[in-house]
Amino acid sequence: MPHITIEHSSNVGEACDIQSLVDAVHTSAAGHPLTSLVGLRTRAAERVHYRVADGDPRYAFVAVTARIGPGRDAGTRYDLLGLLLDTVEEYVTPRAPNLLVAFSAEVQEIDNPRENRNHIRAHLDAESE
Repeated sequence: MPHITIEHSSNVGEACDIQSLVDAVHTSAAGHPLTSLVGLRTRAAERVHYRVADGDPRYAFVAVTARIGPGRDAGTRYDLLGLLLDTVEEYVTPRAPNLLVAFSAEVQEIDNPRENRNHIRAHLDAESE
């Protein structure tokens, strides 16, 4: 955990290498105390059909959502929130100087029943022996 989704307008994808953005966010999140590397998943979802404000084509958005298990204190959640938002903004801004980007982030606690079947954990544990 966490599971991170980076939703972005297509004009961000035209200006930035989205895989590199995913890698930057993943690496940044991996260094946070809340994160278990084996449970960390980061992905991006491009939005082709969107409208921002009055529709000016220079307007763009990047919205980051991190889903985490319940029980983390507010300080830890806000720390992760700030880390993700800073990472995304620091990556996108210099690479998309002609875009006016609305950045947002949220951390959601998963409070519904959930089940994981993670075959990666056993593989990584075996490699570390």
